[in-house]
Amino acid sequence: MKKTLIIGASGKIGKKVAKLLNDNDIPVVAMVRNKSKVEELASLGIDVIEADLEEDFASTFSGCERVVFTAGSGAGTSVHKTLTIDLWGACKAIDKAKENRISHFIMVSSRGADNPDNGPKAIKPYLVAKHFADNYLIASGLNYTILRPGRLLDEDGTGLIKTNRPINPEEQVISREDTARAIYYCLTNDVAIGKIHELYKGEESLNTALQSST
Repeated sequence: MKKTLIIGASGKIGKKVAKLLNDNDIPVVAMVRNKSKVEELASLGIDVIEADLEEDFASTFSGCERVVFTAGSGAGTSVHKTLTIDLWGACKAIDKAKENRISHFIMVSSRGADNPDNGPKAIKPYLVAKHFADNYLIASGLNYTILRPGRLLDEDGTGLIKTNRPINPEEQVISREDTARAIYYCLTNDVAIGKIHELYKGEESLNTALQSST
């Protein structure tokens, strides 16, 4: 079985996805930039490659058939980092995925990436980067799934979500755990291909919520 490459595997979501795949005996390659995070993932029996989106990372795609892009410049970083990681890094990953005939590319985007003018002003540069990265993926010809989670919470997941954006901004939230579960579902179900889903805490099972058309 070929592997799934997780770009941004040392992040909170990426780490959870890597563990879900590994726990279910699905081969995974964890791409991490920070040397200090390599040992933590490797101790779980996960194949880890140290690479940087701002440099050459082409070798990480070898032997992989699916990609999850969940890398991010992080809160409080400069617009420069937002451009080079969330936009340019994502576009480079998409190009490398095409070169390597990747069968499914999952982009972890953000609520508000559909129209950054309507999103939170404080993160507008990030939303603009995500908007154009998402569109680049759609136009690439790759089999894609784009997931746009709401504000991320560090709390236990429920396994229940919804994909319709709540009117109340305070309800536009989802746990990182449930976001990781949604990614895992999309990796293991072809029904997710060609879909864009927003993700929020809700009352529906992943199977029900993510089989809806977008």
